Amino acid sequence: MIEPIIPDWPAPDHVRAYSTTRQGGVSQGAWSSLNLATHVDDDPINVSENRRRLSEVLAIPNEPYWLEQVHGTEVVRPELKTTHCADAAFTQQLNTPCVVMTADCLPVLFCDEQGTAVAAAHAGWRGLAAGVLEQTLKCFDQPSKVMAWMGPAIGPEHFEVGDEVREMFVQQHAAAENAFVISRSGHWMADIFLLARQRLLSAGVSHIFGGDICTYADADHFYSFRRESVTGRMASLIWLSDDNK
Repeated sequence: MIEPIIPDWPAPDHVRAYSTTRQGGVSQGAWSSLNLATHVDDDPINVSENRRRLSEVLAIPNEPYWLEQVHGTEVVRPELKTTHCADAAFTQQLNTPCVVMTADCLPVLFCDEQGTAVAAAHAGWRGLAAGVLEQTLKCFDQPSKVMAWMGPAIGPEHFEVGDEVREMFVQQHAAAENAFVISRSGHWMADIFLLARQRLLSAGVSHIFGGDICTYADADHFYSFRRESVTGRMASLIWLSDDNK
């Protein structure tokens, strides 16, 4: 049974959002069980069934618009169906789910205070440094009126990076040095939640929620690329519902 994580944030009632866990699907082995990605060598028949089950739970007219994520900054509008190669999606259309897939990278969901627009962004460290959050926020009229929820991602106790990653972030924002703790020579433990929070604040977003679920630490509920290498992907989705109940 699919048991989604529901964001704890003050979004309008007709804004629906959640993240899946790895539970509730039919995939086997390394991909057990609700793998939603087609690019990780899982049996395509199982992935198709997992996506069908998810769509059944969503119970909305339009299927999620699955992206081919490349750790970049491209933002698409699902209703236009112009490209799948992107790392974020934005829409103002009803019943049109924006979705990103992750397994340690940070999913960030957005909505404006009035509930007229929503977005989802895939923010691994590469995309985060390249500006995927800032690019997504450009789609909104007023970033200061936007709230963000950070979904499950690798926590600061498990995310080790090299000097070059730290230097990249610190060169862009001096305050980023607070998101790194040295672990050994040339290596640092990075807090991707703090890095994202800093960038969101700099872009004008002050209402930030989530950022407290570690994928690496909980193998029963989450896939983790750092932990397992060959693994599945979870999904984080957001949409505008025409049902206010």
